[in-house]
Amino acid sequence: MYAAVTLFLFMCLTATTHADHHQPCHSPNMTGTMSVMNLKGEAKGYGAFTYDSMGKKLRFISNESFATNSSVDVDLLMLFDEGLFYEIDSKNQSCEKKQLQCTLNPLDIPDDAKFHATVQPGNPSIEGEGLKVNMWTGSMPEVKGGYSMFVTMGCLPMTSFYFFESTSFVISNMDIELEIKDPDLLVVPSFCVGQALVETPEGTINSFLNEFM
Repeated sequence: MYAAVTLFLFMCLTATTHADHHQPCHSPNMTGTMSVMNLKGEAKGYGAFTYDSMGKKLRFISNESFATNSSVDVDLLMLFDEGLFYEIDSKNQSCEKKQLQCTLNPLDIPDDAKFHATVQPGNPSIEGEGLKVNMWTGSMPEVKGGYSMFVTMGCLPMTSFYFFESTSFVISNMDIELEIKDPDLLVVPSFCVGQALVETPEGTINSFLNEFM
């Protein structure tokens, strides 16, 4: 797995040239399936997501009906603009409200991202066999890491690589539909309203990916 990812990145980095005039786009509303894996090939999360592009809200429910042996069972409501997120336990009607130290959004290109290249995996000469994507890169100083995001020409994030000192992750998005099918998923559950903010231990950096480390 690691060798395959490294080879893919190398091909992308060497096959095309920079174009500084590109500006980061922003993803539309989406519903789909997301997988989170580390570069050892371990599935850390797999489940359904709902994303509000204007409100910068993401609901990700892992393992609800896609259970895998090594993945983490989570239900997360990320409120990126507010710098908050909720860990939700619907079965027990409980939740924890936490502050985001790193507002890493796996479904949106950061405004300071740098355009690296346009690549076309597959065979562009055969209809249906090639997909043109833009590659964006950047750093995450809060967590001493970096990222590479591969986004379609319509600004749908397909695959993102996140690199940290201790580990790395691959996020892949599939079965994407350009709508919010269930808006209630993006509303803070009634049993979470008024919840006190959980104190973050010194040295801890809360982020979306931190939930899978």
